[in-house]
Amino acid sequence: MWLTQDLPCVISGPCSVESPEQIRDTAKQLSQNSKVSILRGGIWKPRTRPNSFEGVGEIGLKWLKQAGIEAGLPVATEVATSRHVELCLKHNIDVLWIGARTTVNPFSVQEIAEVLKGTDIPVLIKNPINPDINLWIGAIERINSVGITKIGAIHRGFSSFDKTAYRNAPMWEIPIELKMLCPELPILCDPSHISGNRELIKSISQKALDLELDGLMIETHFNPEIAMSDAKQQLTPHQLSIVLSQLTFRDKQSLNENVVNRLEQLRQVIDELDEDLLNKFASRMSVIEKIGKYKKENNITILQLDRWEQTLKNRLFIAEKAGLNADFTKKLLELVHQESIRIQVEVMNETNPKTAIKISDKNFE
Repeated sequence: MWLTQDLPCVISGPCSVESPEQIRDTAKQLSQNSKVSILRGGIWKPRTRPNSFEGVGEIGLKWLKQAGIEAGLPVATEVATSRHVELCLKHNIDVLWIGARTTVNPFSVQEIAEVLKGTDIPVLIKNPINPDINLWIGAIERINSVGITKIGAIHRGFSSFDKTAYRNAPMWEIPIELKMLCPELPILCDPSHISGNRELIKSISQKALDLELDGLMIETHFNPEIAMSDAKQQLTPHQLSIVLSQLTFRDKQSLNENVVNRLEQLRQVIDELDEDLLNKFASRMSVIEKIGKYKKENNITILQLDRWEQTLKNRLFIAEKAGLNADFTKKLLELVHQESIRIQVEVMNETNPKTAIKISDKNFE
């Protein structure tokens, strides 16, 4: 993997580069932490509303690069336009990343890709704001199509109207799917943007590592209280050291033969249980088909709302007693119900072949 020889990779630094003193002081403190691999700093900040701090611009690239040299760290920053890329290449920035607001726009990504053609600079691509894995993959493919091979992804969460403890909903199933589709692609997690709150950074980071993501991008500032952007989600370098020291870095595989054998035994049990579950589902759907035919014969509607509500309530009660997660159970039951409706619709729309022949014969009499 190109990202770093020492996984997981940790990228850290301020949300925004604000002054040469700020980035130099932060970088100096970060350099004392052996777990930090890359110094990050925002130069151009895409803000939701105008008249807020939008970054220091090109001069910040000079400050960032110099701070990285002094700290002995490669540096990374976000690019949102082709001009940003040109300036980063001019100032010898080591790693670029494409932000969530840019990933969502294929035209912007393509313009960035065209400027990158002929270079070998590493590029990290954050997930789009909305939970669309195809947009994410599309951006990765556009960057790869111009010859960039050192590519990684960053999971920073997704915008949601639901009120939760997170600034951006993690929706872990999406980076997991990306990992399954692109197993060689390094995927990092940005707990700062997922949380929006420094208190949640440790728990999010641990979950990312437990899900076998390849690294973390965590925002740090030598004094977050005076930060000009995203103050609440930034740690001090000292706080970062504490968080990283408290994380459990797990092995992807065990070399202990007893552990491997025991895992294999447990997985065989899972395989058998899954086979039983699938056979039970097949039997259930067979009964659903019979129900559909009976409803059709007796001119009864497919959806029986009262029955469904009572069934859902009953099954959730049983699931709770069995110790199953309520949200998981509800989603599972809803999927099963959708498939049941689909089967009954098919049954309702079936044409009886014998009846069709008789009608056809009659027409020819």
